[in-house]
Amino acid sequence: MLAILGFLMVFVFMFLIMTGRLSALIALILIPVIFAIVGGFASELGPMLIDGINQLAPTGVMLMFAILYFGIMIDAGLFEPVVGAILKAVKGDPLKIIIGTAVLALVVSLDGDGTTTYMITISAMFPLYQRLKMNPLILPCIAIMSVGVTNLTPWGGPTARAVSALNLDMSEVFVPLVPAMIGGAIWVIFVAYLFGVKERKRVGTLELDQLPQQQLIAFHQQAAASEVQSEKRPKLIWINFALTVLLLLGLIMGIMPLPALFMIGFALAIVINYPNLEEQKERIKAHAGNVLAVVSLVFAAGAFTGILSGTKMVDAMANSLVALIPDALGSYLPIITALTSMPFTFFMSNDAYYFGMLPIIAEAATSYGINPVEIARASLVGQPVHLLSPLVASTYLLVGMSKVEFGDFQKFTLKWTVGTSLTMLIVSIIVGVISI
Repeated sequence: MLAILGFLMVFVFMFLIMTGRLSALIALILIPVIFAIVGGFASELGPMLIDGINQLAPTGVMLMFAILYFGIMIDAGLFEPVVGAILKAVKGDPLKIIIGTAVLALVVSLDGDGTTTYMITISAMFPLYQRLKMNPLILPCIAIMSVGVTNLTPWGGPTARAVSALNLDMSEVFVPLVPAMIGGAIWVIFVAYLFGVKERKRVGTLELDQLPQQQLIAFHQQAAASEVQSEKRPKLIWINFALTVLLLLGLIMGIMPLPALFMIGFALAIVINYPNLEEQKERIKAHAGNVLAVVSLVFAAGAFTGILSGTKMVDAMANSLVALIPDALGSYLPIITALTSMPFTFFMSNDAYYFGMLPIIAEAATSYGINPVEIARASLVGQPVHLLSPLVASTYLLVGMSKVEFGDFQKFTLKWTVGTSLTMLIVSIIVGVISI
């Protein structure tokens, strides 16, 4: 009965999320509460909710200060010189333009926000593609491939969901995946090179001495429309760069827990860039909406995972799932998880997959002696393909700004994003973070 109740809860949750009848935030809270009451666990509901929330508190704190930190860096203009340098370097060579697109998107998307990456990358590079009559599908393809790699950062979304759903430590999941992300980034640049060689043969090169300046003007006009120039801190760019590098090094080396790193990093960033108290309040207020949207989702996930674990539904579901897996394939669950994460996350939202399916898979894996942290890493491999899903709102922004048809874009890009996922999987296997 517990297994049936658990699977029914997951099905209802995924159905309501995927059909848009409830937001992820509300569904994560109400659906498990209703099913816990139906299952006769009403008296234990409060403690289960609090236990789940307590387990996810460090992740919520880390995400809150990570969003604030990168928000401050964007406000201060940390990424603007990178954009300007790329625009000056690419000129009228399709090969340089496409590789420059990849580098720009990979760097900008480190903030974990696909929407910001698309706005900056497409605004800066789109006129170049138009002027040289390059294939218009290449620009959004390279942009979404880049975001698919850097989306695995702790503040990007899916990694936080995987960690939250399985109650894991962020550093255990993310840091070992860094080599896979580097492999994915190399694949993106390699694909950009292939596209560039083909486009150079097709359209040739064009010397446009004034084009970089025109592009810089276009970019700054776009930036001015969404950002107040008085917030920029060009004189502090090297300090901000050094602070960001130190923060990322500290993250990779694990010198202290991630919430502590980002708390300290944010405090230093806002004091250095905006020493005035009123300015600090304005900057925090400007990013409060993003913080609330993400952190509230994390704590709501505590309700879902707390009830799923506290009622023992997840154990019953895992046992029934294990019974369906042939013993010969049980030890391959990490590989199976990595491969199936591509179609699963394409046809369902990240919320449905990570909060609905992943705990079941992880619990089943423990029956074969597989650590849940390995399942969490494997589940992230499909993210480059997930971004092509019609369920991802930011992809519509990308397609609209690039002026291409969504269907044409999917058909053109799918095989390259699958290549990104497979590349990250192969690297993960080679370095041993996903075992065979």
